[in-house]
Amino acid sequence: MRSKLILAALLLAALVLARNLYQIFMVLPDDAEQGAVYRILFFHVPALWAGMLAFFTGCMASIAYLVKKDLAHDHLAVASIEVGLMFSIAGTAMGMVWARPVWGIWWTWDARLTSMFICILLYFGYLILRRAVPETRQRAQMSAIFSIFAFADIPIVWYSIRWWRTQHPQPIVGEPGAIDPAMKNVLYTNLIPMLCIAAALIVIRMHQEEIGLQVERLRRRVNARA
Repeated sequence: MRSKLILAALLLAALVLARNLYQIFMVLPDDAEQGAVYRILFFHVPALWAGMLAFFTGCMASIAYLVKKDLAHDHLAVASIEVGLMFSIAGTAMGMVWARPVWGIWWTWDARLTSMFICILLYFGYLILRRAVPETRQRAQMSAIFSIFAFADIPIVWYSIRWWRTQHPQPIVGEPGAIDPAMKNVLYTNLIPMLCIAAALIVIRMHQEEIGLQVERLRRRVNARA
């Protein structure tokens, strides 16, 4: 059942992405000011959205673990955060590639980019913490608390360009006339393959965590008998 869900998610991602790639490169015109490079928008923004949704899932799973003490929630939390971190790094890297020809620089320490950099560091810290704590339950509890703490940075990342004057452009989604409707449609629909890929990866990582837990329990039994 799990493998069928993964294959279905990946198939849907491939179909939607193929349609969107045709729209992005063959139908939509170049931007009047930025030229062809603006097309990174259709991957940069959905990747970051998918990453933030994965972080949200990880935060909710962490809260669920603290309430129910079920390791399945811990598996969901770490899987979601690993995938969210991957998408966040990819989205940030694409933003840097976009910034170079538009801003003339790869990076600037404005509020949006700085808060995103802190977000990536926090979730790297989460993964380091998990490596540092060998006991399963203690690791799950400490990781859950740290995950909730790290998620506090996500609203700062999201609202930073509204709260402070930044070099990063103001949001185009939800603002009337900020983006052509045809471009907005492709931008929204390109979130579908991102979420499908993220969901498939999360399911795979959860399965790996479950196998890892079983191996750890068997190792402890063997050591106890020795």
